[in-house]
Amino acid sequence: MSERIVITSGKGGVGKSSITAGLACALQRRGHSVLVVDCDIGLSSLDIILGAKSDMLFNWGDIICSRCSSDAALTETGYGSVLLCAPKRFEPEYTEQAMQSLAQEYEERFDYIIFDSPAGLGTGFKLAAAAANKAIVVSTPDEVCVRSAAAAADSLSEFGIAESRLIINRFERKATTKGKLLNVDDVIDSTRLRLIGVVPNDRNVMFNMCCGKPLPEKSSAAQAFKRIAGRMDGERVYLVIT
Repeated sequence: MSERIVITSGKGGVGKSSITAGLACALQRRGHSVLVVDCDIGLSSLDIILGAKSDMLFNWGDIICSRCSSDAALTETGYGSVLLCAPKRFEPEYTEQAMQSLAQEYEERFDYIIFDSPAGLGTGFKLAAAAANKAIVVSTPDEVCVRSAAAAADSLSEFGIAESRLIINRFERKATTKGKLLNVDDVIDSTRLRLIGVVPNDRNVMFNMCCGKPLPEKSSAAQAFKRIAGRMDGERVYLVIT
């Protein structure tokens, strides 16, 4: 049985997709099979970020609407993980129950299924959350994003997701020390979530993911994802804040 994890934040622009890609790569490097599901209907971008190796003929909407098989929609990526692309438009058949059935279609084949939720708490978020059994809420260390992350965390409980963890993204120690950004404890207190990792502001993320290449293993962000993947596997890994 796979771990089904939704990556969300409430607000756009906090780096959900880069977190999804980074975790998929780190888990793959640990020997896990990983399926990534892009839930951003009409605005999908994970095929670019993950360096998809072929044109996407089908998406998960085609599976739900019985236009293709569950195998035909799978796309290999440059990260080693497998991708299910998002549809270009919404259709009435895309229900929470349909997404749950979609997840069940793959749960015996993959160790992890990661649902990349779109911005906001609308339809895409609800579909992604309905298919998951765990959640990771992403927030940058500023008051605007923290408030949205807290709202997302509250909404997740409505879907029966008992375990929601926090990733603080684009953390900058110097800016935090100067009082320009919130510190780690402030973000934890405001979101009321248990921390699973801190990802530093690393320029490699923008440069590599815009061209579909995995992060260099020694980069600060890649090392952060490696530690988070260890915690996701139940290991005791020290928190490192750079």
